[in-house]
Amino acid sequence: MIAVITGDIINSRNEPANKWLSNLKKILASVNSTPKYWEIYRGDSFQLQTTPEAALLICIRIKASIKQINGLDVRLAIGIGEKNFDAERITESNGEVFINSGYAFDHLLKKQSIAIKSPWKAIDDEFNISIPLALLTMDYWTANSAEFVSVSIENPESTQKDLGNLLNISQAGISKRGKRSGFEEIIKFEQHYRQKIDEKINQP
Repeated sequence: MIAVITGDIINSRNEPANKWLSNLKKILASVNSTPKYWEIYRGDSFQLQTTPEAALLICIRIKASIKQINGLDVRLAIGIGEKNFDAERITESNGEVFINSGYAFDHLLKKQSIAIKSPWKAIDDEFNISIPLALLTMDYWTANSAEFVSVSIENPESTQKDLGNLLNISQAGISKRGKRSGFEEIIKFEQHYRQKIDEKINQP
């Protein structure tokens, strides 16, 4: 059982690719190797293979990275399932997981920027209702809020003082950015997702 994230950059034509491409590649490369497990195609579209448990956190990381550039956002479809044909390039592989990711991208992203399609209806029903609630915050991150989320996820053991040093702002400023970004609540939501997916994968 694996996950495939299919995504594209919203409003990519409004900004030069060099403003967002290196950040996107950095995240994708930190998860897996290219082109077997991730690939960018058609300029601003991409696919990434990961584990089902990690998929939502990776989506949050990608969104936070892209939203640091004013006017840009990203659509992300999580598909979970089996891979039946393992090609040398992810865009040439196929199976249930790719069908699910493609379905979520084509049909579930019309009114929200992150969606999921899995083999489990209960998971899809729960998270395609709860993800839009989290997006009420994430879709409106400012560049500063998105930067705070990115740095916080990449440095999970850091204190507020450490984060302040990394972002060159005061500890009080870090606290304000954390509250504005809804970071604590979003991470609790991600942990709930991770737990539910883990239970499904490991159920007898």
